[in-house]
Amino acid sequence: MCKKDFNVKVNKSEVVAAVLPMQEHWLPLSNLDLFLPPVGVMFCYLNPIIVSEKINMNLEFNSIVKILKTSLAETLVSYYAFSGEIVENSAGEPEFLCNNGGFSFIEAFGDVELKEINFYNPDESIEGKFVPKKKHGVLAIQVTQLKCGGIIVGCTFDHRVADAYSANLFLVSWSELAQCKPLSQFPSFRRSTLFPRHPGYYDDSIDDLYVPVSTLPPMKSEILNPNDQVISRIYYVTGDKIEHLQSLSNCHDKKGTKYSQRSKLESFSAFLWKIVACGINKETSGFNNFRFGIVVDGRTRLISNNVDVNNQDKSLKGYFGNVLSIPFGEKKVEDLKEKSLHWVANVVHEFLDIAKTQEHFLGLIDWVEAHCYKLSIATIYAMNGGGPAVVVSSEQHFPAKKINFEWDQPAFWSYHFPWAGKAGYVMPMPRPKGNGDWIVYMHLVKWQMELIEASPSHVFEPVTANYLNLI
Repeated sequence: MCKKDFNVKVNKSEVVAAVLPMQEHWLPLSNLDLFLPPVGVMFCYLNPIIVSEKINMNLEFNSIVKILKTSLAETLVSYYAFSGEIVENSAGEPEFLCNNGGFSFIEAFGDVELKEINFYNPDESIEGKFVPKKKHGVLAIQVTQLKCGGIIVGCTFDHRVADAYSANLFLVSWSELAQCKPLSQFPSFRRSTLFPRHPGYYDDSIDDLYVPVSTLPPMKSEILNPNDQVISRIYYVTGDKIEHLQSLSNCHDKKGTKYSQRSKLESFSAFLWKIVACGINKETSGFNNFRFGIVVDGRTRLISNNVDVNNQDKSLKGYFGNVLSIPFGEKKVEDLKEKSLHWVANVVHEFLDIAKTQEHFLGLIDWVEAHCYKLSIATIYAMNGGGPAVVVSSEQHFPAKKINFEWDQPAFWSYHFPWAGKAGYVMPMPRPKGNGDWIVYMHLVKWQMELIEASPSHVFEPVTANYLNLI
């Protein structure tokens, strides 16, 4: 039984900084650090006291907080950007000031049990309760003890400082130091990796993907229809359903031989694009087109043939910052309805191909330089007036099992990305149990969510305490 009315009380808030002093210095933002809003993530753990008894440890909440704060201060020695702040330099450009000013660390208590939290509806159960608002610095962390003894660790990151990949490096390093293990990956702040070329060059396709905010028409205030409100939901998709979607997205000849293989992410995205389109009534909605994008990490794309590949690969693997692009496709709603899932998956594959080269990311860096560091936004986020738009950002490779602060892996985890834009945002993640299931965080317009839930395919199921084995 979910508990709707419960309180989370903040007991203590303090600033945590690196355990070692550091020389104050500037760290420039790269040309790819200027695009995205804050993002949150939370990890839910069963009662650590019960878990610790199984492994002969003595853990109480105070000792848990001490472990987390001590290891955080140690982690910040390597990840010093999270202990700084973003300010304008003398030229009016945003930069990191690495001053070890620290960030907010909050201790709280929630009068609810883990099994009573309605994870399916994070707007009701998570927002403003377990994932903190960023008030000091570029990071905020909240550790909440629940009535059952369970623990929720919530984090909010300034996306200008780090993309999800970088935040994940930090989280894994934090958990490793909490377990007194050596760091498996050190961060790299070598901004020269993303310096623009001279002379710069970019393909015209970049102009279609990003746009300076200053060129957009002013936002008009409007009274939204309740069905146009943006809401968040968390679902799970079983591994066998993901494989079935992939099978439908692949193309076979008459002998059954595959000759176009689509990834699970491409297949999932094609299905989501098509299922929402199938519920759109062009006459009543006025929508003719539907845009769909996927976030691409450029770290593996930026290896140059002109340097020691092994050394640069190692640097990029640990690169701390943003190395993202958001290619997208735009198709007529009627085509998405009538064509096969295989056809839609091919469209997804084709627009993703745009961002799969080194030249694309080098061109994106040069594009920002050519536009004089003007605040820019992904075009798909800026085109809400012409029809629906959805962006998928996959976290399928995140090692959730490794976020273990001495008391077992999380029973549940999810990103939390509630922002004001009307473009939808979807984040598929692996279930910590590692059984092939996906956890899917969705931040979509209400009518889109209703279409998904009304689908007879029943691919998306609400996350429940029973599914998470919390009951």
